[in-house]
Amino acid sequence: MAYGAPNMLSQQQLWDIFQRIDKDRSGSINCVELQTALSNGTWTPFNPETVRLMISMFDRNQSGSIDFNSFQQLWRYITDWQNTFRTYDRDNSGSIDRHELKTALTTFGYRLSDSFFDLLIRKFDRQGRGTIFFDDFIQACVMLQMLTQAFAQKDVQRNGWITINYETFLTMVLNTTIMK
Repeated sequence: MAYGAPNMLSQQQLWDIFQRIDKDRSGSINCVELQTALSNGTWTPFNPETVRLMISMFDRNQSGSIDFNSFQQLWRYITDWQNTFRTYDRDNSGSIDRHELKTALTTFGYRLSDSFFDLLIRKFDRQGRGTIFFDDFIQACVMLQMLTQAFAQKDVQRNGWITINYETFLTMVLNTTIMK
């Protein structure tokens, strides 16, 4: 599954891809199999954390793997992220810099400080170049979305403020960011 993968594939084409990825012929795809099949378009391995995150999002029975139906959903999900990434990778470099990330997240509705964007780049820049690749972009956006949803559940007055104790905070963060 490459960064430049075609958007529209038939069910038979997806089944063929699924079978090629399912190396052990178990009828499901695990994190290792998916990671070897994914490419972020930069000749670097797909981030294992992003792979685990995506598997967990589509793993309906908590088995650590996905069946063909879940794979179809995952394919659409990755394709949507590819299109989003291309939209904001304005210089077609294969990575998103701080300015492009700020533009993307602001468009998504996030109003965050410049220092927070600096933090995001530092957190998700695995190469130390001041940019993030496609797979890290997915992970950053999904993590931000999940944390925002967790925050929104506690923000009962919808004013952007919550009061929680330390353990509730830790539980909220760990439930959001650590694979189950």
